[in-house]
Amino acid sequence: MKRTAGMLVVALWATTAQGQGGTIDPQCRAGTTQERATQDACQKALDLFTYLAPQLGAAIAGGNAVSGEHSALSGPGRFSIGFRANAIRSRLPRVDDVTPVITGARASAYAVKDQLVPVPTVDAAVGLFRGFPVGGTYALGIDGLVNVAYLPSLDTDEVKVTLQDGSFKLGFGARVALVQESNLSPGISVSYLQRDLPAVDVLATPGDDRIAVNDFQVSTRAWRAVIGKNLKFVSVAAGVGQDTYETSARSDVSVVRAGVTYAAGPVTSIQTLKRDNAFGSVSLNLSLLSIVGEYGRSSHGRLTTYNTFGATRADDAVEYLSVGVRIRR
Repeated sequence: MKRTAGMLVVALWATTAQGQGGTIDPQCRAGTTQERATQDACQKALDLFTYLAPQLGAAIAGGNAVSGEHSALSGPGRFSIGFRANAIRSRLPRVDDVTPVITGARASAYAVKDQLVPVPTVDAAVGLFRGFPVGGTYALGIDGLVNVAYLPSLDTDEVKVTLQDGSFKLGFGARVALVQESNLSPGISVSYLQRDLPAVDVLATPGDDRIAVNDFQVSTRAWRAVIGKNLKFVSVAAGVGQDTYETSARSDVSVVRAGVTYAAGPVTSIQTLKRDNAFGSVSLNLSLLSIVGEYGRSSHGRLTTYNTFGATRADDAVEYLSVGVRIRR
């Protein structure tokens, strides 16, 4: 989880940065000496957030709303609980290799390091309606969905992450089985689920500089369509869907050079991005317990940055892997 908190620290300010290598974002002004001295730090912070936000969103949203399942439960009295970790193949910029200048914005090339970043979650499905009998199976069964995201506080020499209302955040949704699985036919379901991270305040103090991010919030909304089949002790599933990531923050920064402090902010920003999602999973079924492995890919959406990040872009596809267990009754 320290890696996840580290992504929050680097993901400083939300905005829609313009033109890779092109126009400076209008929030990063250079009309006064103070603004010009912080313009490069402002633009770099915006670009770093733009670059990392889709990766953080993919880590929260993951793939299947209910890991290892493709049909609705069999009505009231039935439930399942899953524990999993979504790990994304993250591209983390080497921010320590680039120092902002105080002579106006300057496009820099950040080196990028591949690294796995995990986000643990707990989710539950509760049977609400079994559905209508159709041709030896059932259709339009309904489940209620609940998701719990966790983010720890963090306090080191250079970074402090404070949770406004605790480390846990509840998400809610529903699943509808278009066709319940039978002995001969697969199960097909659609679901909607909102997953959020707890609201946080982040204070980073690299050297003599100070970066404060207040009321940092990440919210994801996900639609999924899943088809799957149980094959005795193994079940397989595949699905597609669309995610919407919304991120907001209020931030300010101060840069110290040669004993002189230059400050900018506060800046209030919102970023919204829609992405397509495709995934597949395999489950090992052991009586009341399943061990689930899932692989997926989040892609599309359009983002541009003024600074560059190796041979990659902010809107490149993000791959993720989920491993967990599921208990059902």
